[in-house]
Amino acid sequence: MRPALSDYRHVASGKVRDIYEIDAQTLLLVTSDRISAYDHILETPIPDKGRILTAASFFWFDELTVPNHLAGGPEDERIPAALVGRSMVVRKLPMVAVECVARGYLTGSGLIDYRATGSVCGVRLPAGLGESDKLPQPIFTPATKAELGDHDENVSFDQVAEQVGEDLAKTLRDLTLDIYGRGADLAHERGIILADTKFEFGRAPDGSLVLADEVLTPDSSRYWEAATYTPGQVQPSFDKQIVRNWLTGPDSGWDRHGQTPPPPLPDDIVERTRARYIEAYERISQLSFADWPDALDA
Repeated sequence: MRPALSDYRHVASGKVRDIYEIDAQTLLLVTSDRISAYDHILETPIPDKGRILTAASFFWFDELTVPNHLAGGPEDERIPAALVGRSMVVRKLPMVAVECVARGYLTGSGLIDYRATGSVCGVRLPAGLGESDKLPQPIFTPATKAELGDHDENVSFDQVAEQVGEDLAKTLRDLTLDIYGRGADLAHERGIILADTKFEFGRAPDGSLVLADEVLTPDSSRYWEAATYTPGQVQPSFDKQIVRNWLTGPDSGWDRHGQTPPPPLPDDIVERTRARYIEAYERISQLSFADWPDALDA
């Protein structure tokens, strides 16, 4: 008989994930259908989003030959019946307090930094680059992990080295760029550009790094359609861009710089966003989301 969620101790909750302690060695990582934008958790969930992100992470953990935090499969008996398909049983690890970001293209906060300084996180780049331009080579642009509701802050490699030591900082940089490169190559084979992504790492008892949290999902990565990629303009992406566009457009009536929370999402925005997440998973994995496990009858 499967356990109830109440059998486990709640450890923490983030914007999307909830963490429970199974025992002294393992945790239950539950991915909800919550969606966040502009540092707000929205009132309206996206149906199946948690399952899609979990399916994507399991695909990539299996695809990558990198030690990871998984301690069980998608239907592990330690997962409560109602949470099958959106949960991972993972090893309890001390986490490295650095968001390890790799960028192969210039956009988002990286473009803002570049326009102001000619660099991104201290990495000097050639002059004349613009929105969505491909970089000469992928770069490591780490960030500090922010508290819930705050922005992660871009930092330089030297700042990471001061925080965790130069040897570990170099290993984080090398591993981040290696995993990004392999993810970008596979996505490219399937007609998708992996513009940037972020990873989190834990430490094994022997001190080695272990890939943790989610990996190469549409929430942690910026994926673009290769066939319509056009440098010089913002690219449509396989993530919550549909939600962001609606929130900042005239139909929502919301001021992102004001004090009021975002309004509920319309049904068509919810469905289009759900479909976009599923498309990203199916295009990249070449698997059908319909075959992914769902909640079981208790």
